[in-house]
Amino acid sequence: MFSSRLSFDLAPNRLSAALTRLRGADVEIDDLTESNPTMVGLTYPPRLLDSLATLAALSYHPQPFGRPAARQAVVDDYRRRGFGVSRDRVVLTASTSEAYSLLFKLLCDPGDEVLVPVPSYPLFEYLASLDAVQVRPYRLDFQGRWAYDVDAIKRATTPRTRAVVIVSPNNPTGSYLSSYHLGPLAAHCRAHDISIIGDEVFAEYVLDVELPRVSSVLAQREALTFGLGGLSKSLGLPQLKLGWMVVNGPDALVKAALERLELICDTYLSVSTPVQEALPTLLVEGASIRSQIRDRVTRNYRSVMALSAACPSVGVLTSEGGWSAVMQVPAMQSEESLVLRILEQDRVLVHPGYFFDFPREAFLIVSLLPPPDVFDRAVARVLARVEASE
Repeated sequence: MFSSRLSFDLAPNRLSAALTRLRGADVEIDDLTESNPTMVGLTYPPRLLDSLATLAALSYHPQPFGRPAARQAVVDDYRRRGFGVSRDRVVLTASTSEAYSLLFKLLCDPGDEVLVPVPSYPLFEYLASLDAVQVRPYRLDFQGRWAYDVDAIKRATTPRTRAVVIVSPNNPTGSYLSSYHLGPLAAHCRAHDISIIGDEVFAEYVLDVELPRVSSVLAQREALTFGLGGLSKSLGLPQLKLGWMVVNGPDALVKAALERLELICDTYLSVSTPVQEALPTLLVEGASIRSQIRDRVTRNYRSVMALSAACPSVGVLTSEGGWSAVMQVPAMQSEESLVLRILEQDRVLVHPGYFFDFPREAFLIVSLLPPPDVFDRAVARVLARVEASE
């Protein structure tokens, strides 16, 4: 009766079942998986959303790529970051997830492949499956820190590959695509008619300012490229449901892509008028939220590094940016058993590495967003449990 695109195992895993049981019993849990910026005690400007309630928001003038003023606001925001883009190459979407779906429709026939990094956030398989597209993983390189590996992308490429996804910085490893790798990646993609999809939603949250990194996949024009961003991460406003993509590359390919994207976007017209009207104001007045997030994740990253230093069996892997930290712990028991024990006995929720397709055990992934007092308390409990489990 139902589509094979939804042939996933829908049964809850042991961790989610245990979490549901504890929350049903009103057990207080320190959540080190929290990725919702609206739930971690940030201070939002009290009148930030006033710009959603303008009279102009009552008029509906649908435009496939979004209203010119809103697209220009995205251009201005890229300029703030020191990068120039053209307004006629900006496409507004309801979210980054929707942008992926639009691009899979643009680039892929059913059964075609998209290359995705592993480890990475477990979202791509679902997004691709819903558009009848196959995901094919390529491994990030690990030599004491995670890094993109163009040779791994080349090995994963097949005649059915249509796009390669670059998440920079990666979630959760925090690895940026380096300037050193961008040129060879673009050359490979151009030679094989592969597009680059650059998910750069965490780009501004730099944790290690000493490391060289590329500002954007849009820095090259050799391959057809789509740079993704949005309000959810850049301003901590996931509830407003607005993202964008910027198209770059050879002019003829960009023109052809935009012509087809216009048809796709005109079919859905998913971006609401109020948030488009508000976008110029939001991007300016919401800067304080971004600063708070940057300060929070930097502070918590330094804290977990310092706390783990007193625990010789635990190593926090170097992260260049983003909202997560990866803790490598002794593989004395399965990750699932360890995270269940941490949840049930220490009342702390963390992600196991296998959720993100880490190649081996044992890794724990923690969010850097929680309030500092909660974060420090919870990390201390996790470290104590790991030490007791040896």
